Amino acid sequence: MPHIPSHYLTEGPRVGIRPFRPDDSAEFTARTRESRELHRPWLFPPDTDEAYAAYARRLNEDPTKAGFLVCEKDDGGSVAGYININNIVRGVFQCGALGYGAFAHSAGRGLMREALGLVVDHAFGPLGLHRLEINAQPGNAASLALARSCGFRLEGFSPAMLHIDGAWRDHERWALTTEMRARAPRQD
Repeated sequence: MPHIPSHYLTEGPRVGIRPFRPDDSAEFTARTRESRELHRPWLFPPDTDEAYAAYARRLNEDPTKAGFLVCEKDDGGSVAGYININNIVRGVFQCGALGYGAFAHSAGRGLMREALGLVVDHAFGPLGLHRLEINAQPGNAASLALARSCGFRLEGFSPAMLHIDGAWRDHERWALTTEMRARAPRQD
């Protein structure tokens, strides 16, 4: 039987990750609106076609960013969430900052954990990064649990770090390096 290439950059047992596409706008923005209660006050992903187009364009064209849609393989490729690598710095740093969000219909099912592992592998492999960071608000239990479960270590606390929802918010700083990843047992 001939091999049919996957449309995912990489995939696990339940999810695949791929870049944002213009034709994902309707599904992405609908999922964002459905997930507003889950996301607030932590996340504000685009919820209109215009906002999505600008967001996807930045992720696809800016060399300091990489965006990935998390798609459920058993559900016809429906979008379960997203993971972005922002503020990619090359040179001697080789680092990026992760941001992510699950959509309400897929939250709590372990799909983002699987997907974050795929993104980390992609970042440390083809993207050639050495370090990934996650900055999460202390009250965002789901985000902190995801960072912890994927082997990130708490490195510190940053008061008034990011301006979100009209105020400067404190964040916990979590990080993972290629060396830490090599030593950690895989939990996929």
